[in-house]
Amino acid sequence: MSETVSTALLLIDIQASFTSRPYWSDAEVPAFLAACNALIDGCTRQGVPIVQVLHTDGPAESSNPFAVASGLIRPLDGLRSYTPALSFHKHRHSALVGTGLAEWLKGRGITRLIVAGIRTEQCCETTTRHASDEGWDVDYVTEATLTFDMLTPAGTVLTAAAIKERTETVLTERFATLCSVSTALARSLPATSQAQAAA
Repeated sequence: MSETVSTALLLIDIQASFTSRPYWSDAEVPAFLAACNALIDGCTRQGVPIVQVLHTDGPAESSNPFAVASGLIRPLDGLRSYTPALSFHKHRHSALVGTGLAEWLKGRGITRLIVAGIRTEQCCETTTRHASDEGWDVDYVTEATLTFDMLTPAGTVLTAAAIKERTETVLTERFATLCSVSTALARSLPATSQAQAAA
């Protein structure tokens, strides 16, 4: 008798829209994509369902990179091709708001979520906090998230690295378990497989 898969991978907003934003930077993209692709490969091998979340908002004109008419509501170039168990467009920061995702997860007995995507401190963090408050265990894989430098209200630069560190600080032991790609994949194995791997 096979064990029920209780983990799902959420790939949040890993889409071409961001490349049209003035803050876009390629600097961390190769490492980010490598981490995301490793999660996709590992979850595919283990039979962990992968949920594709893409963001749309703002005016419907093609000049808005987050409008469907822009043609940019598609996976970021370099992201591994995969067959999503569920795919949807969201219109809020949390992937659990107005999407039916919560019902889909509960209907499949999924109790743990692996979070990856763009941006670290925005939709990834917001979804993590929301999911934790709703009762899911969340594995937050910072290396599989991407963000960009920001200006503080005081006008100083807050680097992407500092933003990631801040997100880790506020999430850990409150809303999520911080995980590397390999740790998240190991934690998504059925209990018997975990025991065999540890033996």
